[in-house]
Amino acid sequence: MSRYRGVLVSSLGLVLGWAGSALAAPGPNVLFIAIDDLRTDLGCYGHPVVKTPHMDRLSRRGMRFDRAYVQVSFCNPSRSSFLTGLRPDATRVLNNEDHFRKNIPDVVTLPQLFREAGYHTSRLGKIYHGAGDMEDPKSWDAVEYPKGTPLGKEKHEGRNLTGGKLKWCTWASAKGGDEDQPDGEIAAKAVAFLAGRHDKPFFLAAGFHKPHDPFVAPKAYFDMYPPESLRLHRDPPGASPTPERQVGGATKKVFDAFTDRERLEFQRAYHACTTFVDAQIGKVLDAVEKNGLGGNTLIFLLSDHGYHLGERGWWNKTTLYEYSCRSPLMVYAPGMKAKGTPCSRLVEFVDVYPTVAGLAGLKAPAGLHGRSFAPLLDDPAQPWKEAAFSQVRRGQVMGRTVRTERWRYVEWEDGADPELFDHDADAGEWKNLAAEPAQATTIARLSALLRASVIR
Repeated sequence: MSRYRGVLVSSLGLVLGWAGSALAAPGPNVLFIAIDDLRTDLGCYGHPVVKTPHMDRLSRRGMRFDRAYVQVSFCNPSRSSFLTGLRPDATRVLNNEDHFRKNIPDVVTLPQLFREAGYHTSRLGKIYHGAGDMEDPKSWDAVEYPKGTPLGKEKHEGRNLTGGKLKWCTWASAKGGDEDQPDGEIAAKAVAFLAGRHDKPFFLAAGFHKPHDPFVAPKAYFDMYPPESLRLHRDPPGASPTPERQVGGATKKVFDAFTDRERLEFQRAYHACTTFVDAQIGKVLDAVEKNGLGGNTLIFLLSDHGYHLGERGWWNKTTLYEYSCRSPLMVYAPGMKAKGTPCSRLVEFVDVYPTVAGLAGLKAPAGLHGRSFAPLLDDPAQPWKEAAFSQVRRGQVMGRTVRTERWRYVEWEDGADPELFDHDADAGEWKNLAAEPAQATTIARLSALLRASVIR
């Protein structure tokens, strides 16, 4: 049994006056919050402008992971990986179209594990990659996918930033309030669920859409970011050229045509959507406390990947750079010793499955590719993983990256366009050192780590 589960049961027993261990121990509840396209532009990660008081509160109450890396830097492959506990080489999901059960039909997903253990599993919004054909009936007892109201689709102002060339690249300051938007409905339904009667422990998954495009939020959130309060990113002079297979193609040409006005509108809309989703998360966290669930509920909050906001001229995800592969991750577990202490050790999203399962006292399936990081919740400074791995495919060529605490190395199967960045001196990854003879030993070591990470 997980030590944390024992702490939860012991505390509950004292409150209810239980003696000894004659009664069966209830498992802790799980609140699993997944956010779409959220980078680490949050107050708790040190951003000077973006307002995220509720995620900041969770960071203070639990633990913020500063070096948490997804295994693929866009939606469906990333979610398929961390919800199965398997690396992309095993799920064989590297696009937004394939369902993981097409390739691994008998896999036991994270929510399915809890369902089979007797939990009530409920999904609100986007947890897997959308609804319909991308759903997974084996995982859930209850499913809802709120769509918002007609009023929430009306706008005060907004436009497509590309003249229609990229249909997704649209922002709107919306009419109505929070609950006229899908994410507001998700929060309201989560609050109602948490206030209800629970005859058995629950696994509640709340999948929020924003700040994913289209960048739509109620007007009040746009008003928090007047354009003059924002500062555009500029790549530093002398930055190394960006390989086109990382950032290129027709989409990059559209981004290159942005004026500063478009860049500011994009950034403003993204930040407004971030603060909007933070407000919805705050309502859910408040409900946990209001209903007396805080002492027996594990809380995991993460995003499916990071995002570029103009770095290297890119306004999207899908790269093998830090901005895309690094993602927010926060965890609260009753009984953890290091509450409020950030962790700078490397963790991977493939580690989430065994961590959640272990903290709940459940036995995870054999063969998972991650490692529970529960010990870091007590001692975040202890030695941990040597490396984190991410990958993406361009056409028929696989690209892979390895991140250690000091280095990021990028390698493609055809041997072209290697990149090496020293995070001790270059946290923005602007100077590619791969061609420097002095780094040959480092590259050989990191390349060997990459090759060893491949699952065949």
